[in-house]
Amino acid sequence: MASVFLYHVVGDLTVGKPEMVEFYETETVESAIRAIGESTECGIPVWKRKTHVSMIETSEMRQQRFVGILNSLDIVAFLASTECLEDQDKAIKTSVSQVVAPNASLLKQVDPATRLIDALEMMKQGVRRLLVPKSMVWKGMSKRFSFLYNGKWLKNAEASNNSSNNNLTINTSRPSSSSGTSNRNKFCCLSREDVIRFLIGCLGALAPLPLSSISSLGVINPNYTSVEASLPAFEATRKLPGDPSEVAVVELIPDGQCKIIGEISASRLWKCDYLAAAWALANLSGGQFVMGVEDNEAARSLLDFAVNSAVGDESTANGIGSTRLREFSSRSIGFNPGSSIRMGRSMYRGRSAPLTCKITSSLAAVMAQMLSHRATHVWVIEDDSDDILVGVVGYADILAAVTKQPASVTLTPVNRPEGGFATEFQN
Repeated sequence: MASVFLYHVVGDLTVGKPEMVEFYETETVESAIRAIGESTECGIPVWKRKTHVSMIETSEMRQQRFVGILNSLDIVAFLASTECLEDQDKAIKTSVSQVVAPNASLLKQVDPATRLIDALEMMKQGVRRLLVPKSMVWKGMSKRFSFLYNGKWLKNAEASNNSSNNNLTINTSRPSSSSGTSNRNKFCCLSREDVIRFLIGCLGALAPLPLSSISSLGVINPNYTSVEASLPAFEATRKLPGDPSEVAVVELIPDGQCKIIGEISASRLWKCDYLAAAWALANLSGGQFVMGVEDNEAARSLLDFAVNSAVGDESTANGIGSTRLREFSSRSIGFNPGSSIRMGRSMYRGRSAPLTCKITSSLAAVMAQMLSHRATHVWVIEDDSDDILVGVVGYADILAAVTKQPASVTLTPVNRPEGGFATEFQN
């Protein structure tokens, strides 16, 4: 196991992270759409309000207030229901408590001095957010973090040297003392994207894993969820997986394999026009949804349909409705349409094309793809066949690979052309 996991603590990843602002379950769907547009992993933690504002809150009390994580696909699926489509103004004013799926296990509060390896184990078990206290007098922290965070490296150097031998025996449950009453309840929230971003800056310490192919590392998850392109797109909401929150839109080919042509996912719908996407999800097939509808008979039949569209600068950026109506089109969903409704691979380019990699792609290349596209997953296709779907790689799969014991890893060099990692990217 790489020493980077043993000698770094969670506090190392919180440098520069903003203070978390709680989003309450009593807020509206309209407010949630704005908040999700500024979030990581296309979702936001949802909380219950404090019963007593003046009361000092323990970590157990705070954990009990956490409800779950709400993402963009949850909202689009909710807005796609018949009742919401009939009255969209009422739908976006609905309380978030009626949309979010309660799951308190998705978030865990940890001490800043928690070892990185312990934090990764939590995330491998299903935790998606780590709540880390800010402005604390931390003990047992790594020397690097002590210098960066406190900024008094000359004064703290001696203390850091004396405590460096205790880095491996940190008690993750021990309380930390606050630097002041005003900072007692300030936290920042770490996501798995933050962890992957940290790891990609430590590729040398992870060698030889980063250059190994994802197939040799066993990173590929073959248990993906899919829906046929000819079926209604709304079928995807009936079989949504928990993590990552995505459904592949596929075409079946004669030999029984699946050819991926698009996806319906939280990351793809992250900053779309939510109302237009909800209508499309309820009325179009999976294939039509992922590529959009443009100049054809189907598009002309939709010209009478109008949705509340974003016209103000703020509304447009966050995909919520405004007072002016506009016609439905593929561009209002946020996809790059083709010129025909026919189901051909050439139709699924641009933004509607799924993010894919080959089974021979290196782990480093896949991590770079996920970060550059702000995606929670990458679809894996055959090396010698165009778009034949093999599986999917998500955050949990990568974390499992980098923390695997060295004895169980077999290095398989990637045959890489002169372009380096960039030539492996499919998007």
